[in-house]
Amino acid sequence: LFPVSNLCGKCRPKDTDLLQPSLNFMYCSLHQTTPCSQQRAVAVLLSNVSLLELLQKVLECTWMWSFPSEPAYLSSEDALLSSGWLLTASLLIYQHRYNTEVHQTLSLDLRQILNAVIFRNKKPVLLLVSIMQFLRAIMRQNFSSLLVTVVQNTAQGAMQPQPSSLEDAALHPLTVQQVFSLVISLQNLLVHLYLQKDLLLSQAVVACLETLLEYLFVKNQDVALHVASQPWHRFLLLTLLNGNQKSILQPEILRLMTLFLKYQSSSIISQKEIGQILQEVAEANLLELPETTSRALHLFLCQV
Repeated sequence: LFPVSNLCGKCRPKDTDLLQPSLNFMYCSLHQTTPCSQQRAVAVLLSNVSLLELLQKVLECTWMWSFPSEPAYLSSEDALLSSGWLLTASLLIYQHRYNTEVHQTLSLDLRQILNAVIFRNKKPVLLLVSIMQFLRAIMRQNFSSLLVTVVQNTAQGAMQPQPSSLEDAALHPLTVQQVFSLVISLQNLLVHLYLQKDLLLSQAVVACLETLLEYLFVKNQDVALHVASQPWHRFLLLTLLNGNQKSILQPEILRLMTLFLKYQSSSIISQKEIGQILQEVAEANLLELPETTSRALHLFLCQV
């Protein structure tokens, strides 16, 4: 890790052929090791100021580089950005877990992060999921971290004014408008991915929605319950159910239903859907269910 991280610190964001596998190597090193070694690995990476400065530049390229419309495969630039966001999200999580000393702080614009998901702007889906992974990590820390400082700039570059309502103040640094825009975009993205049978990425979108509602519930329960009970969720659920001809025992559907049950959205999920799932569970061979489905089913039944 030490020589690879030093090598990265000497690169420029345009050195994609070298940087992308190097960032992947560091990402895998963090995730595929013992907890003791993981803590040491985090310390090595977070003590490398040049590496963190390079990460800052790579992440900023997300807003500067142009993207072709829906490419059939990831370009080297797309892959580098995806790796950069995933590595940053992991460092954010593990720095918090081990309370590791940080030698260089990253500064990221929350408005641009949210807009990347809300408006997409032809960004590849995998890059969006990587950004969502970071967004989940920073939300779980209430946007407060020694590693990452979140700012929210206006289009003119001036700092955002003070919150204009009590709800905005409670959700700071998010605003109610941003929350609803993000929820609608996640719903649309979920339908698009699910109908395309891109189940792995669908799970990432559901996870982002779960984390967002958890954040809202801690900050302002009324806002969280209001967001969870929006009628559009009912349409989303029916679309996903109708788009799957085999079984409703799918991880994404189960996790969505669990989410609506958790926040008591009786207008979104009915006794009929609950009964359908219980009936399928009674008829299914539970030993043959995939692990992700088994976990989602366990959480759903516990919530019921």
